[in-house]
Amino acid sequence: MTKRVSPLAIHVVLCQPEIPPNTGNIIRLCANTGASLHLIEPMGFTMDDTRLKRAGLDYHEYAQVKTWPSLEDYSAAYPERRLVAVETSGDSSHSGFVWDSSDSLLFGSETKGLSEAALSSIPNDQIVRLPMLPDSRSLNLSNAVAVAVYEVWRQFDYDGET
Repeated sequence: MTKRVSPLAIHVVLCQPEIPPNTGNIIRLCANTGASLHLIEPMGFTMDDTRLKRAGLDYHEYAQVKTWPSLEDYSAAYPERRLVAVETSGDSSHSGFVWDSSDSLLFGSETKGLSEAALSSIPNDQIVRLPMLPDSRSLNLSNAVAVAVYEVWRQFDYDGET
């Protein structure tokens, strides 16, 4: 089985994900969109967690997944990629943002979001939010990743889609 890669080569970066089924769902999303998934440690599970595998079904073999000891390690390996944080504190909407083909979509953990250190390292104009009704806290992580990935892909006319 070969890994599926979109010509767009979207990178999804999850900082310290905690809930295995969310990451499993994101693995399935990445397999179906050609996005690469990068997981920043520590994680709330191991890659052989049965809940992770169950949520990802048989898509694990089609997805490109790599773990990193830190966000700094990921950034050092991909210095050409702009980190764009998807966070509730963003001033602009994800759909109003002009995405670049080499952007990395950065998401925080399910319970804490991105750390202050991570957010302070990203320019404010590279922090976007997903629109929600007032007094809403946040979306489920796998849903938020799906919304953002499809918006980036839409802006590139679904390059590579069959």
